[in-house]
Amino acid sequence: MNYKSKIRLAYRFEIEQSATLTWDKYVFEDTYKEYLLQHQQFNSKENPKKTFRELLAENEKASQLHYLVGIAANNYVQQLKGNCYRLTDTLGKNFFPFINYQLDIINTDITDISKHKIGITFYSPLLTYLGMIDNHFLLSKNTDDSNEFETFMIAAQAHLSVCYLKEQ
Repeated sequence: MNYKSKIRLAYRFEIEQSATLTWDKYVFEDTYKEYLLQHQQFNSKENPKKTFRELLAENEKASQLHYLVGIAANNYVQQLKGNCYRLTDTLGKNFFPFINYQLDIINTDITDISKHKIGITFYSPLLTYLGMIDNHFLLSKNTDDSNEFETFMIAAQAHLSVCYLKEQ
């Protein structure tokens, strides 16, 4: 990447029954309940499938369940007000800004809530990439063509990825 490239970051985490954060527990429970309601429109009455993966293998339209179940998390995501609190800058004070998210069902089972597992990916707004310093992204929210930038740094780490790049 070139100095002053524009990038978008994606940060993903998974939620399962062993979640300890209150927010995660609510998202876990509500997405499972929503799955139980929504899977019925894709599951066969003659030969019902218990798991999401089995259902997806039989009915490709079941991929819509990612989106439909994701709607159950929408109110919880709105509570975050555009900041993912799991990922902070190097000072520990600024949180990962996001403008969008996507929920995906890793797997679930209509007979066993303990098998329910989802992933949520948060997408940052467009940021100016200024370089890497000691395995940390040096970034700015300022994306215009000026030569002055208020910066912040986020450590490169698992589950954080550059998902969009525009070279200058």
